[in-house]
Amino acid sequence: RMRMKAFVVEKNHNDEIISGVKDVLKPICGENEVIIKATYSSLNYKDALSSVGNPGVTRVFPHITGVDVAGEIVETKSNIFKVGQKVIVTGYDLGMNTNGGHSQYVKVPASWVVAIPSSLSDKEAMIYGTAGLTAALSINELIDNNITQESGDILVTGATGGVGSLAVAILSKLGFNVVALSGKEDKISYLKEIGASEVVLREEFLKDSSKALLKPRFAGVIDTTGGDILSTALKQTNYDGVVTCCGLTASSSLNTNIFPFILRGVRLIGIDSVECSLEKKQDAWEKLASKYSVKNLNEITNEISLDGIKDAYEKLLNGTAVGRYLLRIED
Repeated sequence: RMRMKAFVVEKNHNDEIISGVKDVLKPICGENEVIIKATYSSLNYKDALSSVGNPGVTRVFPHITGVDVAGEIVETKSNIFKVGQKVIVTGYDLGMNTNGGHSQYVKVPASWVVAIPSSLSDKEAMIYGTAGLTAALSINELIDNNITQESGDILVTGATGGVGSLAVAILSKLGFNVVALSGKEDKISYLKEIGASEVVLREEFLKDSSKALLKPRFAGVIDTTGGDILSTALKQTNYDGVVTCCGLTASSSLNTNIFPFILRGVRLIGIDSVECSLEKKQDAWEKLASKYSVKNLNEITNEISLDGIKDAYEKLLNGTAVGRYLLRIED
């Protein structure tokens, strides 16, 4: 069997988690499965958690990280896809308890696979990646719930992160007025460059967070952080406003009250890009390839190779990462 390079997380004989690039055996294609020759993947917060053996993300060792991948099918035992097709996989169990996208060849069930829209390159698909898919699903919910450009400002929290950066850029492209929330004062000009019309710093935002309700300010919110930031955003959402929530970089807890819901009719909508239906995923990818596509993708992208993964994970875990990490997988 052929060997391939992959970023592997394993336990040593002392049960300590170690990780790095290794030579491993290329996977064997099973019934209803495909093997993808990977060209690009990306790095997400969940990958970083997986790399340190977070039990909420993975319990299988050794495993290969990478919750998304793009490339070309080189083997198939499925009647859905043909050899040579360009495809994307995001979510499901990829990169958690199943070997993920940070390797030269990736084996997955055919039922996880989505064809790349023809107007999107595999590189662009992975600059968007799971983060872009999550941003698109969040924006779909705002639009499907009648939030328009005329409704008022849209708040994006954790705005320098992967989902946040892409949400800011896409909303701005669609003509929404975007207020970006960040804890990084040195990134105000970056956020304005990618489309924020205003930047609010986290400390300022949270200063009245103990009040039961705050002055209504946002027609919609895309929250990527959870915790006190989400509860404070809910208290500032306009009558009939819509808040989506997709992340927990600040906290997985939500301490709130029911006033925004019963006095202002605010709706809180959870976003899951992992198990959501293939139809929803395909629709989001088609939008990312067309009306949601953003021009300044390179401004939010750091391109790395397999050898750069470890360093990038550290930045993701300690909160210093900005934008998206695009992983180029070489032969």
